[in-house]
Amino acid sequence: MDTKNITWGILMLLPATLSWGGMFPIAKPALNIIDPYYITLIRYGIAAILFIAILWCVEGRKAFQLNNRFLSLLFLGTLGFAGFNLLAFTGLTHSKPEHGAVIVAMMPMITVLLSWFLKGQKPHIFTLMTIVSAFLGVFLVITGGHPQQAFAGGKLEWDLLFLSGSICWVAYTMGAERFPEWSPLRYTTITCTLGAIAIGVITFVLTMNQDIHPPTLATIDQLQWTIAYLVILGALVAVLSWNAGIKLLGPVNGVLFINFVPITAFTIGVLHGRSFSHAEILGAAIVITALISNNLFLRYKQPLRPVNS
Repeated sequence: MDTKNITWGILMLLPATLSWGGMFPIAKPALNIIDPYYITLIRYGIAAILFIAILWCVEGRKAFQLNNRFLSLLFLGTLGFAGFNLLAFTGLTHSKPEHGAVIVAMMPMITVLLSWFLKGQKPHIFTLMTIVSAFLGVFLVITGGHPQQAFAGGKLEWDLLFLSGSICWVAYTMGAERFPEWSPLRYTTITCTLGAIAIGVITFVLTMNQDIHPPTLATIDQLQWTIAYLVILGALVAVLSWNAGIKLLGPVNGVLFINFVPITAFTIGVLHGRSFSHAEILGAAIVITALISNNLFLRYKQPLRPVNS
């Protein structure tokens, strides 16, 4: 890997992870005045249109052919964009942004577990140890060192929504392996568009049932900068930068940048005057240490694997 690729890879991955790290703290205040379903619909409705325009310009009309794979793409788009975002934003409504950021940083560990469950790829014992350590760190963060109070207050269920959403996103990401002939832009655009349609259907049904209510134009105008951040930085720039950076640095190196998500979220929290317990800080540190340790282990093991494995 030459220096140019490393430099460009870093320049791609930093904006992605920093954008995701700032997404939860920035979205949290907005969820006090707008329903998670509608802010998700607005976010990915606009993002889908932008992705479509970019794909049309870059790859042309042929890139929109689904090749008789509509149902698979609809399922993956619903899982990734509807599943992750609706679960995460609903959890964020009742939880802390930092909790969501730490749980999102667990995605590499969740990937290992899903690969084991779905593909039978049993991880090395060291990786399993780092996964256990990371979940211990997450437990410390979301309980603040007081598990009895957390269970009694019913707060953990909202953080479990973050975890469920992260599992949805990992499964969606793994689904890209079924489309090796597609570019990351094509896969993202098609699934994002179908996911946005799924979000729209879900939102419409809940609105008709009067479970949720649409925002007023005044509310949308009030949140225009938040929506702009979520669409442009949190969706468009972050997803495209992440895909490009992973392609340049490879997944083993690129996934290390996921650590910037909780670091960014905690930093924004401090700048906003939030204070964190020792348990929350220790838990976040344990998660980051576990991710880095497993990354270094994979670097060590990778050259030892046979070429055909």
